[in-house]
Amino acid sequence: MITIPGVHPFFMWAGFILLVVIFLVLDLGVFNKKKHTLSIKEAVIWSLVWFGTAMLFNYFLWLEFGKEIGLQFLTGYILEKSLSVDNLFVILLIFLSFKVDTKYQHKILFWGIVGALIMRGLMIWIGSVLISRFEWILMLFGLFLIYGGYKIIFKEEGEYDPHDSWIVKMLHKFVHVTRARKGGAFFMRHKGQFMVTIYFVALLVIEVTDLAFALDSIPAIFGITKEPFIVFTSNIFAILGLRSLYFVILKAHQYFSHLNIGLGIILIFIGAKMLLEKWIHVSIVVSLAIVIGVLIISMVSSILTAPAHLKEDRARKRKGRA
Repeated sequence: MITIPGVHPFFMWAGFILLVVIFLVLDLGVFNKKKHTLSIKEAVIWSLVWFGTAMLFNYFLWLEFGKEIGLQFLTGYILEKSLSVDNLFVILLIFLSFKVDTKYQHKILFWGIVGALIMRGLMIWIGSVLISRFEWILMLFGLFLIYGGYKIIFKEEGEYDPHDSWIVKMLHKFVHVTRARKGGAFFMRHKGQFMVTIYFVALLVIEVTDLAFALDSIPAIFGITKEPFIVFTSNIFAILGLRSLYFVILKAHQYFSHLNIGLGIILIFIGAKMLLEKWIHVSIVVSLAIVIGVLIISMVSSILTAPAHLKEDRARKRKGRA
């Protein structure tokens, strides 16, 4: 386990968690206090801010622990960020299904990210403990990733209805759900009766969905590095920028049609790397190059094969600016 000389590991972890809390407080309590729909310009700017913050942290790791650790963080960050994009498409469908007003989506995304940070932190801790005691579990992770990659590439397109999920059905058994949408509140009281709103239901479905996606992404990062601190920090930094990235996806989701194929190939590659690690060593530089290369190819192919009406819209906009 990596440690900063002269600093107890507890304070290293506590310091990072405190940094994340400060970021979250600034995000919701200062910079985005007013409920509004992020414009594409705001979303892009904030996405760049979060990316820049992650890269500054990566630079710190590079200086403190060396090139190998720095590259492990960078690869884990890019891997988690790219896998999260697929999650954002599902979140978009959830918001559409529950008819969540765009000005309240930021609030739901914020608390969804807070929940994801806690859940993923626990999952990473459990994964680290299991790997340290049962090294053979990496083989299971590898098989699981190959299977997950296969499912992503060859999944059948179908209607996704969050209302049919088991978590929504279970929630209806225990509490009363109101369709009132006053002020974007999660909870309400009506004639003394406690109720949860449709916004809370959407939040709960998002949390469960993220948990399902984490079952792919966290084992994948363990395929890049076994350092718990790098797994945790790269995962957390990738999640912190999801709120802003969501609003970018909201405007441009049509241009990601082949991303699922790229993500599936990446998962299969990481899974195979974990299975064959004892016999074939793949350096972190090669792993990073493959992850970035596959992502670029899948994104370029998505843009080149975009529907004709989308290309016409882009041409019209360029003509208008000229």
